[in-house]
Amino acid sequence: MSNFGSPFTPDRRVGPLDYAGPGSMALAHFMNQVYAWMAAGLALTAVVAWGVSLNPHTVAMINGTGLVWVIIIAQLVLVFTISASVQRLSASVATGLFLLYAGLMGLSLSVIFYIYASATIASAFAVAATMFGAASLYGTFTQRNLSEMGRILFMALIGLIVASVVNIFIASSALQWLVNYGGVILFTVLTAYDTQRLRAIGMATENNPALAARLSVNGALSLYLDFLNLFLFLLQIFGGGNRSRR
Repeated sequence: MSNFGSPFTPDRRVGPLDYAGPGSMALAHFMNQVYAWMAAGLALTAVVAWGVSLNPHTVAMINGTGLVWVIIIAQLVLVFTISASVQRLSASVATGLFLLYAGLMGLSLSVIFYIYASATIASAFAVAATMFGAASLYGTFTQRNLSEMGRILFMALIGLIVASVVNIFIASSALQWLVNYGGVILFTVLTAYDTQRLRAIGMATENNPALAARLSVNGALSLYLDFLNLFLFLLQIFGGGNRSRR
Protein backbone atom coordinates (compact mmCIF):
# COMPACT_ATOMS: atom_id res chain seq x y z
CA MET A 1 0.00 0.00 0.00
CA SER A 2 2.90 2.33 0.62
CA ASN A 3 3.93 4.52 -2.26
CA PHE A 4 7.60 4.85 -1.23
CA GLY A 5 9.86 7.34 -2.92
CA SER A 6 11.56 10.43 -1.59
CA PRO A 7 13.50 12.33 -4.24
CA PHE A 8 17.21 12.59 -3.41
CA THR A 9 19.14 15.65 -4.54
CA PRO A 10 22.67 16.90 -3.77
CA ASP A 11 23.10 18.10 -0.20
CA ARG A 12 24.83 21.05 1.40
CA ARG A 13 25.69 21.42 5.09
CA VAL A 14 23.37 23.73 6.95
CA GLY A 15 23.15 24.39 10.66
CA PRO A 16 20.21 25.35 12.86
CA LEU A 17 17.91 28.04 11.53
CA ASP A 18 19.08 31.52 12.54
CA TYR A 19 16.16 33.92 12.29
CA ALA A 20 18.45 36.88 12.91
CA GLY A 21 21.11 36.00 10.35
CA PRO A 22 21.46 37.12 6.73
CA GLY A 23 19.06 35.40 4.36
CA SER A 24 16.93 34.13 7.23
CA MET A 25 13.76 35.71 5.85
CA ALA A 26 14.27 34.07 2.45
CA LEU A 27 14.96 30.70 4.11
CA ALA A 28 11.90 31.00 6.35
CA HIS A 29 9.76 31.93 3.34
CA PHE A 30 11.07 28.94 1.39
CA MET A 31 10.36 26.48 4.20
CA ASN A 32 6.93 28.01 4.78
CA GLN A 33 6.14 27.40 1.10
CA VAL A 34 7.36 23.81 1.37
CA TYR A 35 5.18 23.05 4.39
CA ALA A 36 2.20 24.93 2.95
CA TRP A 37 2.23 22.97 -0.32
CA MET A 38 2.82 19.72 1.55
CA ALA A 39 -0.19 20.42 3.77
CA ALA A 40 -2.29 21.35 0.72
CA GLY A 41 -1.31 18.08 -0.97
CA LEU A 42 -2.18 16.00 2.09
CA ALA A 43 -5.49 17.82 2.50
CA LEU A 44 -6.39 17.21 -1.14
CA THR A 45 -5.47 13.53 -0.84
CA ALA A 46 -7.59 13.15 2.30
CA VAL A 47 -10.61 14.93 0.80
CA VAL A 48 -10.49 12.93 -2.44
CA ALA A 49 -9.97 9.62 -0.60
CA TRP A 50 -12.87 10.30 1.77
CA GLY A 51 -15.15 11.60 -0.98
CA VAL A 52 -14.53 8.62 -3.26
CA SER A 53 -15.01 6.20 -0.34
CA LEU A 54 -18.61 7.40 -0.05
CA ASN A 55 -19.36 5.71 -3.38
CA PRO A 56 -18.72 1.95 -3.08
CA HIS A 57 -19.14 1.44 -6.83
CA THR A 58 -16.32 3.90 -7.58
CA VAL A 59 -14.03 2.27 -5.04
CA ALA A 60 -14.79 -1.16 -6.51
CA MET A 61 -14.15 0.12 -10.04
CA ILE A 62 -10.77 1.59 -9.05
CA ASN A 63 -9.53 -1.42 -7.11
CA GLY A 64 -11.28 -4.23 -8.96
CA THR A 65 -10.15 -3.37 -12.47
CA GLY A 66 -6.98 -2.39 -14.29
CA LEU A 67 -7.70 1.26 -13.47
CA VAL A 68 -5.69 1.02 -10.26
CA TRP A 69 -2.56 0.22 -12.29
CA VAL A 70 -3.21 3.17 -14.59
CA ILE A 71 -3.36 5.40 -11.52
CA ILE A 72 -0.16 3.93 -10.06
CA ILE A 73 1.74 4.35 -13.33
CA ALA A 74 0.46 7.93 -13.66
CA GLN A 75 1.69 8.66 -10.13
CA LEU A 76 5.14 7.30 -10.91
CA VAL A 77 5.32 9.37 -14.09
CA LEU A 78 4.30 12.51 -12.19
CA VAL A 79 6.89 11.94 -9.44
CA PHE A 80 9.61 11.45 -12.03
CA THR A 81 8.51 14.51 -14.02
CA ILE A 82 8.38 16.83 -11.01
CA SER A 83 11.70 15.59 -9.63
CA ALA A 84 13.66 15.37 -12.88
CA SER A 85 12.27 18.43 -14.67
CA VAL A 86 12.00 20.87 -11.79
CA GLN A 87 14.68 23.11 -13.34
CA ARG A 88 12.62 23.47 -16.52
CA LEU A 89 9.07 23.57 -15.17
CA SER A 90 7.49 26.83 -14.08
CA ALA A 91 6.32 27.07 -10.48
CA SER A 92 2.69 27.02 -11.58
CA VAL A 93 3.13 23.89 -13.73
CA ALA A 94 5.09 22.11 -10.99
CA THR A 95 2.37 23.01 -8.49
CA GLY A 96 -0.35 21.76 -10.82
CA LEU A 97 1.44 18.44 -11.34
CA PHE A 98 1.96 18.03 -7.61
CA LEU A 99 -1.71 18.65 -6.85
CA LEU A 100 -2.68 16.24 -9.64
CA TYR A 101 -0.45 13.63 -8.03
CA ALA A 102 -2.05 14.27 -4.63
CA GLY A 103 -5.51 13.89 -6.16
CA LEU A 104 -4.59 10.60 -7.83
CA MET A 105 -3.16 9.39 -4.54
CA GLY A 106 -6.52 10.14 -2.96
CA LEU A 107 -8.19 7.89 -5.52
CA SER A 108 -5.89 4.99 -4.76
CA LEU A 109 -6.17 5.46 -0.99
CA SER A 110 -9.96 5.58 -0.91
CA VAL A 111 -9.96 1.83 -0.22
CA ILE A 112 -8.39 2.30 3.23
CA PHE A 113 -11.78 3.45 4.54
CA TYR A 114 -13.05 -0.06 3.75
CA ILE A 115 -10.01 -1.91 5.03
CA TYR A 116 -9.47 -0.09 8.32
CA ALA A 117 -11.78 1.25 11.01
CA SER A 118 -12.04 5.04 11.25
CA ALA A 119 -10.51 5.04 14.74
CA THR A 120 -7.48 3.15 13.42
CA ILE A 121 -7.00 5.63 10.58
CA ALA A 122 -7.28 8.56 12.99
CA SER A 123 -4.80 7.01 15.44
CA ALA A 124 -2.26 6.25 12.71
CA PHE A 125 -2.58 9.80 11.37
CA ALA A 126 -2.10 11.36 14.81
CA VAL A 127 1.00 9.28 15.56
CA ALA A 128 2.41 9.92 12.06
CA ALA A 129 1.90 13.67 12.49
CA THR A 130 3.65 13.62 15.86
CA MET A 131 6.61 11.59 14.60
CA PHE A 132 6.88 13.67 11.43
CA GLY A 133 6.86 16.91 13.42
CA ALA A 134 9.51 15.70 15.83
CA ALA A 135 11.75 14.42 13.02
CA SER A 136 11.38 17.64 11.05
CA LEU A 137 12.29 19.71 14.11
CA TYR A 138 15.34 17.52 14.60
CA GLY A 139 16.36 18.10 10.99
CA THR A 140 15.98 21.84 11.54
CA PHE A 141 17.96 22.24 14.73
CA THR A 142 20.50 19.40 14.81
CA GLN A 143 24.18 20.26 14.44
CA ARG A 144 24.83 16.93 12.75
CA ASN A 145 25.39 16.81 9.00
CA LEU A 146 22.66 14.40 7.93
CA SER A 147 23.76 14.48 4.29
CA GLU A 148 26.29 11.80 5.20
CA MET A 149 23.35 9.41 5.58
CA GLY A 150 22.05 9.95 2.04
CA ARG A 151 23.48 6.83 0.40
CA ILE A 152 22.61 4.61 3.35
CA LEU A 153 19.02 5.84 3.31
CA PHE A 154 18.77 5.32 -0.43
CA MET A 155 20.00 1.72 -0.15
CA ALA A 156 17.61 1.12 2.76
CA LEU A 157 14.75 2.43 0.63
CA ILE A 158 15.66 0.07 -2.21
CA GLY A 159 15.86 -2.82 0.24
CA LEU A 160 12.45 -1.94 1.67
CA ILE A 161 10.89 -1.89 -1.80
CA VAL A 162 12.45 -5.24 -2.73
CA ALA A 163 11.30 -6.83 0.54
CA SER A 164 7.76 -5.52 0.00
CA VAL A 165 7.62 -6.91 -3.53
CA VAL A 166 8.98 -10.29 -2.42
CA ASN A 167 6.41 -10.47 0.35
CA ILE A 168 3.59 -10.05 -2.17
CA PHE A 169 4.47 -13.55 -3.39
CA ILE A 170 5.49 -15.30 -0.17
CA ALA A 171 3.02 -13.57 2.19
CA SER A 172 5.25 -13.92 5.24
CA SER A 173 3.84 -12.32 8.39
CA ALA A 174 7.35 -12.05 9.86
CA LEU A 175 8.68 -10.27 6.78
CA GLN A 176 5.63 -7.98 6.75
CA TRP A 177 6.36 -7.10 10.37
CA LEU A 178 9.95 -6.21 9.46
CA VAL A 179 8.81 -4.17 6.45
CA ASN A 180 6.25 -2.21 8.46
CA TYR A 181 8.53 -1.33 11.36
CA GLY A 182 11.49 -0.80 9.05
CA GLY A 183 9.36 1.56 6.98
CA VAL A 184 8.39 3.59 10.04
CA ILE A 185 12.04 3.96 11.06
CA LEU A 186 13.24 4.71 7.54
CA PHE A 187 10.69 7.42 6.76
CA THR A 188 11.12 9.05 10.17
CA VAL A 189 14.85 9.38 9.49
CA LEU A 190 14.15 10.49 5.91
CA THR A 191 11.94 13.28 7.26
CA ALA A 192 14.83 14.70 9.27
CA TYR A 193 17.23 14.19 6.35
CA ASP A 194 14.92 15.87 3.82
CA THR A 195 14.18 18.76 6.18
CA GLN A 196 17.87 19.58 6.52
CA ARG A 197 18.43 19.08 2.79
CA LEU A 198 15.59 21.45 1.94
CA ARG A 199 16.91 24.10 4.29
CA ALA A 200 20.23 23.91 2.45
CA ILE A 201 18.37 24.38 -0.84
CA GLY A 202 16.48 27.33 0.63
CA MET A 203 19.74 29.01 1.62
CA ALA A 204 21.33 28.31 -1.77
CA THR A 205 18.39 29.84 -3.69
CA GLU A 206 17.79 32.91 -1.52
CA ASN A 207 18.82 35.21 -4.41
CA ASN A 208 16.74 33.35 -7.01
CA PRO A 209 13.05 33.56 -6.01
CA ALA A 210 11.83 31.90 -9.22
CA LEU A 211 14.03 28.84 -8.71
CA ALA A 212 13.14 28.76 -5.02
CA ALA A 213 9.42 28.70 -5.90
CA ARG A 214 9.91 25.68 -8.19
CA LEU A 215 12.13 23.84 -5.72
CA SER A 216 9.68 24.47 -2.89
CA VAL A 217 7.12 22.36 -4.76
CA ASN A 218 9.67 19.60 -5.25
CA GLY A 219 10.49 19.86 -1.56
CA ALA A 220 6.82 19.63 -0.68
CA LEU A 221 6.63 16.42 -2.70
CA SER A 222 9.55 14.93 -0.75
CA LEU A 223 8.01 15.68 2.65
CA TYR A 224 4.55 14.67 1.41
CA LEU A 225 5.90 11.23 0.46
CA ASP A 226 7.78 10.94 3.75
CA PHE A 227 4.63 11.66 5.76
CA LEU A 228 2.33 9.54 3.60
CA ASN A 229 4.56 6.48 3.75
CA LEU A 230 5.05 6.93 7.50
CA PHE A 231 1.26 7.09 7.91
CA LEU A 232 0.63 4.03 5.73
CA PHE A 233 3.19 1.86 7.53
CA LEU A 234 1.75 2.90 10.89
CA LEU A 235 -1.73 2.18 9.58
CA GLN A 236 -0.72 -1.37 8.72
CA ILE A 237 0.84 -1.80 12.16
CA PHE A 238 -2.19 -0.40 13.98
CA GLY A 239 -4.66 -2.10 11.64
CA GLY A 240 -3.96 -5.71 12.60
CA GLY A 241 -7.39 -7.25 13.02
CA ASN A 242 -9.16 -3.92 13.45
CA ARG A 243 -11.05 -3.93 10.14
CA SER A 244 -13.79 -1.58 9.11
CA ARG A 245 -17.33 -2.96 9.13
CA ARG A 246 -18.67 -0.56 6.53
